[in-house]
Amino acid sequence: MTHSIEQNRGCLYNPLRTGQAVAVIDERRQAMLEFERTFWTFDEPKELLIRARFQCSADEYYAELNELLEMPEALEHDPLVVRRLQRQRVRRRRERLETGTDTPGGAQP
Repeated sequence: MTHSIEQNRGCLYNPLRTGQAVAVIDERRQAMLEFERTFWTFDEPKELLIRARFQCSADEYYAELNELLEMPEALEHDPLVVRRLQRQRVRRRRERLETGTDTPGGAQP
């Protein structure tokens, strides 16, 4: 039996035989999680790999990645990578707040 797949907000919804739908992230977002899992195995700088693979700037990539980390479907797809990236994000935010570098104009004396 073939299931129809609908595109909705960057997710693919795949209806099951039970009548329930399971949200599946789209191919680009799956590729982003795969990239985050394996980028360190490449010799090139991460920013160059991002531009070559995803055809966007590093800033655009990280903005999209942050949105992806908030999606429950991403956590279902690859919980280890998503949780690691969420922990790193929290740690970086905490460090910026502690050093004051998150304020406009840089660190405060």
